Amino acid sequence: MSIASIRQAARQSVSGLPREFWWLWTSTLINRLGAFVATFLALYLTLDRGYSASYAGLVAALHGLGGVVSSLGAGVMADRLGRRPTLLMAQVSTAFSVALLGFMEHPAAIAAVAFVVGMTSTASRPAVQAMMADIVAPEDRVRAFALNYWAINLGFAFSTLVAGLIAEHSYLIGFLGEGALTFVCAVLVFRKLPETRPEPAAGSAAAGAAGEPAVGLGTVLRDRRFMGVVGLSFLMAFIFMQSSVALPVAMGADGFSSGDYGMAIAINGVLIVALQIPVTRFIEHRDPQKLLMISALLAGYGFGLTAFAGSLGVYMLTICVWTLAEILNSPIQMGLVARLSPAQGRGRYQGMHTLSWPAAALTAPLVGGALIDSFGAEALWGLCAVVGTVAAGGYWGLMRNLPPAEGAVQAAAPASVAPVAPREVEPASA
Repeated sequence: MSIASIRQAARQSVSGLPREFWWLWTSTLINRLGAFVATFLALYLTLDRGYSASYAGLVAALHGLGGVVSSLGAGVMADRLGRRPTLLMAQVSTAFSVALLGFMEHPAAIAAVAFVVGMTSTASRPAVQAMMADIVAPEDRVRAFALNYWAINLGFAFSTLVAGLIAEHSYLIGFLGEGALTFVCAVLVFRKLPETRPEPAAGSAAAGAAGEPAVGLGTVLRDRRFMGVVGLSFLMAFIFMQSSVALPVAMGADGFSSGDYGMAIAINGVLIVALQIPVTRFIEHRDPQKLLMISALLAGYGFGLTAFAGSLGVYMLTICVWTLAEILNSPIQMGLVARLSPAQGRGRYQGMHTLSWPAAALTAPLVGGALIDSFGAEALWGLCAVVGTVAAGGYWGLMRNLPPAEGAVQAAAPASVAPVAPREVEPASA
Protein backbone atom coordinates (compact mmCIF):
# COMPACT_ATOMS: atom_id res chain seq x y z
CA MET A 1 0.00 0.00 0.00
CA SER A 2 1.41 3.39 -1.01
CA ILE A 3 1.84 6.38 1.28
CA ALA A 4 -0.81 8.22 -0.72
CA SER A 5 -3.38 5.46 -0.24
CA ILE A 6 -2.62 5.32 3.48
CA ARG A 7 -3.14 9.08 3.74
CA GLN A 8 -6.40 8.82 1.80
CA ALA A 9 -7.66 6.03 4.06
CA ALA A 10 -6.72 8.07 7.13
CA ARG A 11 -8.55 11.13 5.82
CA GLN A 12 -11.66 9.08 5.09
CA SER A 13 -11.53 7.56 8.57
CA VAL A 14 -11.62 10.95 10.29
CA SER A 15 -13.55 13.08 7.80
CA GLY A 16 -17.17 14.11 8.11
CA LEU A 17 -17.35 14.18 11.91
CA PRO A 18 -18.51 17.38 13.62
CA ARG A 19 -16.10 19.73 15.37
CA GLU A 20 -17.76 19.06 18.73
CA PHE A 21 -16.86 15.39 18.43
CA TRP A 22 -13.18 16.24 18.06
CA TRP A 23 -13.21 18.42 21.17
CA LEU A 24 -14.82 15.55 23.05
CA TRP A 25 -12.24 13.18 21.55
CA THR A 26 -9.44 15.50 22.66
CA SER A 27 -10.86 15.58 26.16
CA THR A 28 -10.87 11.76 26.23
CA LEU A 29 -7.27 11.60 25.02
CA ILE A 30 -6.04 14.11 27.61
CA ASN A 31 -7.91 12.26 30.35
CA ARG A 32 -6.32 8.92 29.44
CA LEU A 33 -2.85 10.48 29.12
CA GLY A 34 -3.07 11.07 32.86
CA ALA A 35 -4.44 7.65 33.83
CA PHE A 36 -2.08 7.04 36.75
CA VAL A 37 -4.27 5.82 39.62
CA ALA A 38 -6.00 2.93 37.85
CA THR A 39 -2.64 1.58 36.66
CA PHE A 40 -0.42 1.96 39.71
CA LEU A 41 -2.78 2.05 42.69
CA ALA A 42 -1.96 -1.52 43.78
CA LEU A 43 1.80 -0.96 43.44
CA TYR A 44 1.53 2.33 45.31
CA LEU A 45 -0.27 0.70 48.23
CA THR A 46 1.95 -2.36 48.48
CA LEU A 47 5.42 -1.10 47.50
CA ASP A 48 5.35 2.56 48.50
CA ARG A 49 3.02 2.44 51.51
CA GLY A 50 3.76 -1.10 52.66
CA TYR A 51 0.17 -2.38 52.87
CA SER A 52 -0.76 -5.99 52.27
CA ALA A 53 -1.99 -7.37 48.96
CA SER A 54 -5.38 -8.08 50.53
CA TYR A 55 -5.75 -4.44 51.57
CA ALA A 56 -4.75 -3.32 48.06
CA GLY A 57 -7.41 -5.66 46.68
CA LEU A 58 -9.99 -4.18 49.05
CA VAL A 59 -9.17 -0.65 47.92
CA ALA A 60 -9.37 -1.71 44.26
CA ALA A 61 -12.74 -3.33 44.93
CA LEU A 62 -14.02 -0.15 46.62
CA HIS A 63 -12.80 1.85 43.63
CA GLY A 64 -14.83 -0.44 41.37
CA LEU A 65 -17.82 -0.31 43.70
CA GLY A 66 -17.80 3.46 43.42
CA GLY A 67 -18.21 3.05 39.67
CA VAL A 68 -21.14 0.69 40.16
CA VAL A 69 -22.85 3.20 42.46
CA SER A 70 -22.36 6.20 40.19
CA SER A 71 -23.16 4.69 36.79
CA LEU A 72 -26.95 4.89 37.03
CA GLY A 73 -26.99 8.17 38.98
CA ALA A 74 -24.74 9.84 36.42
CA GLY A 75 -26.96 8.60 33.61
CA VAL A 76 -30.02 10.15 35.26
CA MET A 77 -28.10 13.41 35.75
CA ALA A 78 -27.06 13.47 32.10
CA ASP A 79 -30.75 13.34 31.08
CA ARG A 80 -32.10 15.69 33.76
CA LEU A 81 -29.34 18.27 34.18
CA GLY A 82 -27.70 17.85 30.80
CA ARG A 83 -24.60 16.17 29.42
CA ARG A 84 -22.32 19.18 29.83
CA PRO A 85 -22.96 19.98 33.53
CA THR A 86 -22.77 16.28 34.44
CA LEU A 87 -19.45 15.96 32.65
CA LEU A 88 -18.09 19.12 34.25
CA MET A 89 -19.08 18.06 37.76
CA ALA A 90 -17.61 14.59 37.25
CA GLN A 91 -14.31 15.87 35.89
CA VAL A 92 -13.81 18.62 38.48
CA SER A 93 -14.65 16.30 41.37
CA THR A 94 -12.36 13.61 39.90
CA ALA A 95 -9.50 16.10 39.62
CA PHE A 96 -9.73 17.10 43.28
CA SER A 97 -10.41 13.62 44.67
CA VAL A 98 -7.48 12.05 42.75
CA ALA A 99 -5.13 14.75 44.02
CA LEU A 100 -6.49 14.30 47.56
CA LEU A 101 -5.89 10.54 47.41
CA GLY A 102 -2.15 11.15 47.10
CA PHE A 103 -2.11 12.89 50.50
CA MET A 104 -4.15 10.32 52.45
CA GLU A 105 -2.29 8.49 55.21
CA HIS A 106 -4.79 6.49 57.25
CA PRO A 107 -5.95 3.18 55.68
CA ALA A 108 -9.63 4.04 56.19
CA ALA A 109 -9.14 7.46 54.58
CA ILE A 110 -7.35 5.94 51.59
CA ALA A 111 -10.18 3.42 51.10
CA ALA A 112 -12.87 6.11 51.42
CA VAL A 113 -11.24 8.49 48.95
CA ALA A 114 -10.57 5.62 46.50
CA PHE A 115 -14.30 4.88 46.60
CA VAL A 116 -15.02 8.54 45.79
CA VAL A 117 -12.49 8.50 42.94
CA GLY A 118 -14.22 5.43 41.53
CA MET A 119 -17.58 7.22 41.70
CA THR A 120 -16.45 10.48 40.12
CA SER A 121 -14.29 8.98 37.37
CA THR A 122 -17.04 6.62 36.23
CA ALA A 123 -19.68 9.36 36.38
CA SER A 124 -18.28 11.01 33.26
CA ARG A 125 -18.76 7.97 31.01
CA PRO A 126 -22.57 8.04 30.49
CA ALA A 127 -22.38 11.77 29.75
CA VAL A 128 -19.54 11.34 27.24
CA GLN A 129 -21.26 8.46 25.45
CA ALA A 130 -24.64 10.21 25.39
CA MET A 131 -23.06 13.42 24.09
CA MET A 132 -21.26 11.48 21.37
CA ALA A 133 -24.52 9.85 20.26
CA ASP A 134 -26.18 13.30 20.29
CA ILE A 135 -23.66 15.02 18.03
CA VAL A 136 -22.69 12.24 15.58
CA ALA A 137 -25.01 11.17 12.78
CA PRO A 138 -26.28 7.57 13.10
CA GLU A 139 -24.35 6.27 10.09
CA ASP A 140 -21.08 7.58 11.55
CA ARG A 141 -21.43 6.36 15.13
CA VAL A 142 -19.49 3.10 14.85
CA ARG A 143 -16.58 5.03 13.36
CA ALA A 144 -16.85 7.73 16.04
CA PHE A 145 -16.91 5.24 18.90
CA ALA A 146 -13.94 3.43 17.35
CA LEU A 147 -11.96 6.67 17.18
CA ASN A 148 -12.83 7.41 20.80
CA TYR A 149 -11.78 3.91 21.86
CA TRP A 150 -8.56 4.38 19.92
CA ALA A 151 -7.89 7.61 21.84
CA ILE A 152 -8.50 5.80 25.14
CA ASN A 153 -5.92 3.13 24.29
CA LEU A 154 -3.42 5.55 22.78
CA GLY A 155 -3.55 7.72 25.89
CA PHE A 156 -3.40 4.70 28.18
CA ALA A 157 -0.38 3.24 26.36
CA PHE A 158 1.47 6.53 26.74
CA SER A 159 0.39 7.04 30.36
CA THR A 160 1.58 3.61 31.50
CA LEU A 161 5.06 4.34 30.15
CA VAL A 162 5.28 7.82 31.64
CA ALA A 163 3.58 6.83 34.90
CA GLY A 164 6.13 4.05 35.38
CA LEU A 165 8.94 6.58 35.14
CA ILE A 166 7.13 8.97 37.48
CA ALA A 167 6.48 6.22 40.03
CA GLU A 168 10.22 5.58 40.30
CA HIS A 169 10.63 9.11 41.67
CA SER A 170 7.37 10.07 43.37
CA TYR A 171 3.90 8.55 43.36
CA LEU A 172 2.52 11.87 44.60
CA ILE A 173 3.54 13.53 41.33
CA GLY A 174 1.44 10.94 39.54
CA PHE A 175 -1.66 11.69 41.62
CA LEU A 176 -1.22 15.45 41.19
CA GLY A 177 -0.51 15.05 37.48
CA GLU A 178 -3.68 13.06 36.88
CA GLY A 179 -5.68 15.61 38.85
CA ALA A 180 -4.22 18.46 36.81
CA LEU A 181 -4.89 16.79 33.45
CA THR A 182 -8.45 15.91 34.47
CA PHE A 183 -9.01 19.53 35.43
CA VAL A 184 -7.70 20.55 31.99
CA CYS A 185 -10.38 18.29 30.50
CA ALA A 186 -13.03 20.11 32.52
CA VAL A 187 -11.77 23.48 31.28
CA LEU A 188 -11.83 22.21 27.68
CA VAL A 189 -15.41 20.98 28.08
CA PHE A 190 -16.43 24.30 29.63
CA ARG A 191 -14.84 26.37 26.87
CA LYS A 192 -15.49 24.28 23.76
CA LEU A 193 -18.50 21.97 24.17
CA PRO A 194 -22.13 23.13 24.13
CA GLU A 195 -25.00 21.27 25.74
CA THR A 196 -26.22 18.57 23.36
CA ARG A 197 -29.20 17.10 25.22
CA PRO A 198 -32.16 16.94 22.78
CA GLU A 199 -35.19 18.90 23.90
CA PRO A 200 -38.62 17.26 23.47
CA ALA A 201 -40.95 18.97 21.06
CA ALA A 202 -43.58 21.08 22.80
CA GLY A 203 -46.71 19.07 23.52
CA SER A 204 -45.16 15.80 22.38
CA ALA A 205 -45.79 12.55 24.20
CA ALA A 206 -42.10 12.39 25.08
CA ALA A 207 -42.34 15.51 27.21
CA GLY A 208 -43.44 15.30 30.79
CA ALA A 209 -44.22 17.85 33.45
CA ALA A 210 -41.92 20.87 33.48
CA GLY A 211 -40.27 19.64 30.31
CA GLU A 212 -38.76 16.57 31.99
CA PRO A 213 -38.15 13.65 29.62
CA ALA A 214 -40.62 10.83 30.02
CA VAL A 215 -37.89 8.20 30.25
CA GLY A 216 -37.04 6.72 33.63
CA LEU A 217 -34.93 3.88 34.92
CA GLY A 218 -38.07 1.73 34.85
CA THR A 219 -38.24 2.33 31.11
CA VAL A 220 -34.71 1.07 30.72
CA LEU A 221 -35.30 -1.99 32.89
CA ARG A 222 -38.45 -2.91 30.93
CA ASP A 223 -36.59 -2.64 27.61
CA ARG A 224 -35.83 -6.36 27.33
CA ARG A 225 -33.72 -6.15 24.19
CA PHE A 226 -31.55 -3.42 25.65
CA MET A 227 -31.17 -5.17 29.01
CA GLY A 228 -30.12 -8.23 27.04
CA VAL A 229 -27.37 -6.13 25.46
CA VAL A 230 -26.31 -4.97 28.94
CA GLY A 231 -26.15 -8.59 30.07
CA LEU A 232 -24.03 -9.54 27.06
CA SER A 233 -21.76 -6.57 27.73
CA PHE A 234 -21.28 -7.91 31.26
CA LEU A 235 -20.31 -11.34 29.88
CA MET A 236 -17.81 -9.81 27.47
CA ALA A 237 -16.37 -7.59 30.22
CA PHE A 238 -16.09 -10.63 32.50
CA ILE A 239 -13.94 -12.33 29.87
CA PHE A 240 -11.74 -9.31 29.11
CA MET A 241 -11.19 -8.55 32.82
CA GLN A 242 -9.32 -11.83 33.18
CA SER A 243 -6.41 -10.21 31.34
CA SER A 244 -5.52 -8.11 34.37
CA VAL A 245 -6.67 -10.52 37.08
CA ALA A 246 -6.20 -14.19 36.21
CA LEU A 247 -3.71 -13.95 33.35
CA PRO A 248 -0.77 -12.59 35.42
CA VAL A 249 -1.53 -15.14 38.15
CA ALA A 250 -1.54 -18.00 35.64
CA MET A 251 1.67 -16.79 33.99
CA GLY A 252 3.34 -16.49 37.38
CA ALA A 253 2.32 -20.04 38.25
CA ASP A 254 3.95 -21.16 34.99
CA GLY A 255 7.22 -19.55 36.05
CA PHE A 256 7.03 -16.32 34.06
CA SER A 257 8.10 -13.01 35.61
CA SER A 258 6.17 -9.75 35.90
CA GLY A 259 8.37 -8.45 33.09
CA ASP A 260 7.25 -11.33 30.87
CA TYR A 261 3.62 -10.50 31.62
CA GLY A 262 4.24 -6.82 30.87
CA MET A 263 5.85 -7.70 27.56
CA ALA A 264 2.98 -10.00 26.63
CA ILE A 265 0.12 -7.72 27.63
CA ALA A 266 1.75 -4.76 25.86
CA ILE A 267 0.73 -6.48 22.60
CA ASN A 268 -2.89 -5.69 23.49
CA GLY A 269 -2.34 -1.94 23.48
CA VAL A 270 -0.04 -1.97 20.47
CA LEU A 271 -2.52 -3.93 18.34
CA ILE A 272 -5.46 -1.72 19.35
CA VAL A 273 -3.55 1.45 18.48
CA ALA A 274 -2.33 -0.05 15.18
CA LEU A 275 -5.48 -1.83 14.03
CA GLN A 276 -8.53 -0.14 15.57
CA ILE A 277 -9.03 2.47 12.84
CA PRO A 278 -8.31 0.29 9.75
CA VAL A 279 -10.34 -2.63 11.11
CA THR A 280 -13.26 -0.36 11.94
CA ARG A 281 -13.10 1.12 8.45
CA PHE A 282 -13.28 -2.41 7.03
CA ILE A 283 -16.25 -3.51 9.19
CA GLU A 284 -18.16 -0.21 9.40
CA HIS A 285 -20.98 -1.15 7.00
CA ARG A 286 -21.00 -4.91 7.55
CA ASP A 287 -23.55 -6.98 9.45
CA PRO A 288 -23.19 -6.06 13.16
CA GLN A 289 -24.90 -9.26 14.29
CA LYS A 290 -22.28 -11.47 12.68
CA LEU A 291 -19.42 -9.25 13.83
CA LEU A 292 -20.58 -9.27 17.45
CA MET A 293 -20.97 -13.04 17.34
CA ILE A 294 -17.46 -13.38 15.91
CA SER A 295 -16.07 -11.05 18.57
CA ALA A 296 -17.67 -13.09 21.36
CA LEU A 297 -16.25 -16.35 20.00
CA LEU A 298 -12.80 -14.82 19.53
CA ALA A 299 -12.86 -13.49 23.09
CA GLY A 300 -14.04 -16.74 24.65
CA TYR A 301 -11.79 -19.06 22.70
CA GLY A 302 -8.87 -16.62 22.75
CA PHE A 303 -8.82 -16.91 26.53
CA GLY A 304 -9.75 -20.58 26.28
CA LEU A 305 -6.56 -21.25 24.29
CA THR A 306 -4.57 -19.95 27.26
CA ALA A 307 -5.08 -23.38 28.83
CA PHE A 308 -2.63 -24.74 26.24
CA ALA A 309 -0.05 -21.94 26.61
CA GLY A 310 3.30 -23.29 27.74
CA SER A 311 5.59 -20.62 26.33
CA LEU A 312 5.66 -16.84 26.19
CA GLY A 313 5.06 -16.95 22.45
CA VAL A 314 1.82 -18.92 22.85
CA TYR A 315 0.62 -16.53 25.54
CA MET A 316 1.27 -13.66 23.12
CA LEU A 317 -0.66 -15.49 20.40
CA THR A 318 -3.71 -15.91 22.65
CA ILE A 319 -3.55 -12.20 23.51
CA CYS A 320 -3.59 -11.38 19.79
CA VAL A 321 -6.76 -13.46 19.36
CA TRP A 322 -8.79 -11.83 22.12
CA THR A 323 -7.42 -8.37 21.29
CA LEU A 324 -8.99 -8.71 17.84
CA ALA A 325 -12.24 -9.54 19.65
CA GLU A 326 -11.89 -6.34 21.66
CA ILE A 327 -11.24 -4.28 18.52
CA LEU A 328 -14.37 -5.69 16.89
CA ASN A 329 -16.67 -5.59 19.89
CA SER A 330 -16.15 -2.16 21.40
CA PRO A 331 -17.26 0.24 18.61
CA ILE A 332 -20.06 -2.04 17.36
CA GLN A 333 -21.38 -2.60 20.89
CA MET A 334 -21.38 1.14 21.61
CA GLY A 335 -23.07 1.83 18.29
CA LEU A 336 -25.74 -0.75 19.18
CA VAL A 337 -26.31 0.87 22.58
CA ALA A 338 -26.74 4.28 20.95
CA ARG A 339 -29.05 2.75 18.34
CA LEU A 340 -31.34 1.25 20.99
CA SER A 341 -31.38 4.34 23.24
CA PRO A 342 -34.17 6.92 22.83
CA ALA A 343 -32.70 10.40 22.47
CA GLN A 344 -34.43 11.74 25.60
CA GLY A 345 -33.12 8.85 27.68
CA ARG A 346 -29.61 8.36 26.36
CA GLY A 347 -28.04 9.25 29.68
CA ARG A 348 -30.01 6.61 31.57
CA TYR A 349 -29.46 4.00 28.88
CA GLN A 350 -25.73 4.73 28.70
CA GLY A 351 -25.53 4.68 32.50
CA MET A 352 -27.13 1.24 32.61
CA HIS A 353 -24.70 0.00 29.96
CA THR A 354 -21.73 1.53 31.79
CA LEU A 355 -22.78 -0.40 34.89
CA SER A 356 -21.88 -3.70 33.23
CA TRP A 357 -18.14 -2.96 33.29
CA PRO A 358 -17.61 -2.06 36.98
CA ALA A 359 -19.94 -4.95 37.86
CA ALA A 360 -17.67 -7.27 35.87
CA ALA A 361 -14.62 -5.68 37.52
CA LEU A 362 -16.05 -6.75 40.88
CA THR A 363 -17.12 -10.23 39.76
CA ALA A 364 -14.22 -11.34 37.56
CA PRO A 365 -11.52 -11.35 40.29
CA LEU A 366 -13.76 -13.27 42.70
CA VAL A 367 -14.80 -15.95 40.22
CA GLY A 368 -11.38 -16.17 38.61
CA GLY A 369 -9.53 -16.45 41.90
CA ALA A 370 -11.93 -19.05 43.29
CA LEU A 371 -11.69 -21.24 40.18
CA ILE A 372 -7.90 -21.03 40.03
CA ASP A 373 -7.56 -21.90 43.73
CA SER A 374 -10.05 -24.76 43.59
CA PHE A 375 -9.62 -26.31 40.15
CA GLY A 376 -6.66 -24.63 38.47
CA ALA A 377 -6.37 -21.98 35.76
CA GLU A 378 -7.50 -24.42 33.05
CA ALA A 379 -10.99 -24.46 34.57
CA LEU A 380 -11.20 -20.67 34.29
CA TRP A 381 -10.04 -20.66 30.67
CA GLY A 382 -12.63 -23.31 29.88
CA LEU A 383 -15.30 -21.17 31.53
CA CYS A 384 -14.23 -18.21 29.36
CA ALA A 385 -14.77 -20.34 26.24
CA VAL A 386 -18.23 -21.30 27.48
CA VAL A 387 -19.11 -17.68 28.33
CA GLY A 388 -17.95 -16.52 24.89
CA THR A 389 -20.13 -19.16 23.21
CA VAL A 390 -23.14 -18.12 25.30
CA ALA A 391 -22.52 -14.45 24.41
CA ALA A 392 -22.33 -15.30 20.69
CA GLY A 393 -25.67 -17.08 20.93
CA GLY A 394 -27.10 -14.14 22.83
CA TYR A 395 -26.05 -11.68 20.13
CA TRP A 396 -27.60 -13.92 17.49
CA GLY A 397 -30.92 -14.03 19.35
CA LEU A 398 -31.12 -10.38 20.41
CA MET A 399 -30.28 -8.92 17.04
CA ARG A 400 -32.77 -10.94 15.02
CA ASN A 401 -35.42 -8.66 13.49
CA LEU A 402 -33.60 -5.58 14.81
CA PRO A 403 -35.13 -2.46 13.24
CA PRO A 404 -32.91 -0.69 10.69
CA ALA A 405 -30.53 1.88 12.11
CA GLU A 406 -31.47 5.53 11.82
CA GLY A 407 -30.15 6.86 8.57
CA ALA A 408 -29.42 3.40 7.16
CA VAL A 409 -31.98 3.73 4.38
CA GLN A 410 -31.63 7.41 3.68
CA ALA A 411 -28.91 9.66 2.38
CA ALA A 412 -26.27 10.49 4.95
CA ALA A 413 -27.13 13.61 6.91
CA PRO A 414 -24.56 16.38 7.26
CA ALA A 415 -22.14 15.52 10.05
CA SER A 416 -23.09 18.57 12.10
CA VAL A 417 -26.73 17.61 12.17
CA ALA A 418 -27.95 15.86 15.30
CA PRO A 419 -29.69 12.47 15.03
CA VAL A 420 -33.39 12.32 14.33
CA ALA A 421 -36.06 12.73 16.97
CA PRO A 422 -36.39 10.05 19.67
CA ARG A 423 -38.73 7.14 19.41
CA GLU A 424 -41.77 7.21 21.64
CA VAL A 425 -41.35 5.68 25.07
CA GLU A 426 -43.85 5.16 27.87
CA PRO A 427 -43.68 7.66 30.74
CA ALA A 428 -41.77 6.54 33.80
CA SER A 429 -40.42 8.04 36.99
CA ALA A 430 -36.81 8.67 38.01
